[in-house]
Amino acid sequence: MKAKFSGLLVGAAMSAFYATSAMAEDLVIFWAEWDPANFLQELVNEYEAETGVSVTVETTPWSDFQTKAFTEFNARGSAYDMIVGDSQWLGAASTGGHYVDLTDFFKKHNLGEVMAPATVKYYAEYPGNSGTFWAVPAEGDAVGWSYRKDWFEDPTEMANFKAKYGYDLAPPKTWDQLLDIAEFFHRPDENRYGVAIYTDNSYDAMVMGVENAIFSYGADLGNFETYEVDGYVNSEAAVKALEDYKRLYSYTPPGWAKAFFVENNQAITEGLAAMSMNYFAFFPALLNEATNPHAANTGFFANPAGPTGAQHAALGGQGISIVSYSNNQDEAMKFLEWFIQPEVQKRWAELGGYTAHADTLSSEEFRQATPYNEAFYQTMFKVKDFWAVPEFAELLTAANQRLYPYIVGDEGTAQETLDALAADWHGIFKKYGRVE
Repeated sequence: MKAKFSGLLVGAAMSAFYATSAMAEDLVIFWAEWDPANFLQELVNEYEAETGVSVTVETTPWSDFQTKAFTEFNARGSAYDMIVGDSQWLGAASTGGHYVDLTDFFKKHNLGEVMAPATVKYYAEYPGNSGTFWAVPAEGDAVGWSYRKDWFEDPTEMANFKAKYGYDLAPPKTWDQLLDIAEFFHRPDENRYGVAIYTDNSYDAMVMGVENAIFSYGADLGNFETYEVDGYVNSEAAVKALEDYKRLYSYTPPGWAKAFFVENNQAITEGLAAMSMNYFAFFPALLNEATNPHAANTGFFANPAGPTGAQHAALGGQGISIVSYSNNQDEAMKFLEWFIQPEVQKRWAELGGYTAHADTLSSEEFRQATPYNEAFYQTMFKVKDFWAVPEFAELLTAANQRLYPYIVGDEGTAQETLDALAADWHGIFKKYGRVE
């Protein structure tokens, strides 16, 4: 499903921008294998038509995206001119010398104002509040929810739900409502289940899923300035959030112990679950009748608020960076000059990319273009992210090793799990000299 905008013929508007490129080098952008990468290839094909510079978007599965990227970085290889890298890579990639410093580029084009604030903070700047930038926000994304409208709007279901819970059945505004609805629709004997959530612990899926609860329950992963974690990630609010995330797991379909975006979309397309967690970038397929027989009955909502009224969502998405080992850095910079222009950002949104361009995001055209764009727009001003420090991979591994046995394996308590994680993270930060 592609958003529709009127009057966005970029080619004519941009033809004067890049008059000649007779000596230009071809460019390679590296990204994970998913629909936004395909949309980006469509966009850069238009860049080639305008400039004569060929741009190839090379992809690899999400499961080995980080490994393949950092293997090339550490070898100081020049296979990639640019990379659309995950937000949590900023620390490792910048301090490791793998990214070109784009601070002057940011200032020249006032990108701190042009792009949505959260995307600048999480996709571009490192260290936090330093005014140093390493990427241009490219693919905005965050976790949202899809749901079966026909199940929710069935008169019998509505009457039965209200009789049991005392309020009207509707897309949940709070996590308490989310839990009630998941419980209500969980009917294994009918092959109908309450919810689909992230449980895959091979990269960041499960951790991002848990963050949706932790952040919205008013808790944090730690103090991102002092690196204190005890009393933050294992706070009373965080413990309650983890307990409720595990409770949601009890309402998932069978075999949901290693679920990520493919499985969570399948929960809707195969008619298994009432609600499904996923990144907004994977929602277009749910509105495509060729890939979702329930497309006409699929709706969307933003991550609900927690008990205190806090409402946040785990940040997805990426910024695009120039690789410092590229032999085509000047040409890559020209591409970024093209990419950030308003007409191109509108075209990026039209093709299906989630622009980070503030004016495009806030436009009525964008917000009304799809059934999920309004929820996405609202969410992008409420996102929070994982640690973006150079040691993020160790922190992520520790989180996966602690959270998975509790959520999926029913081992220990939430308090024990998060106390152990706090100790793990403190040890990692101590090893790197961030705390005593």
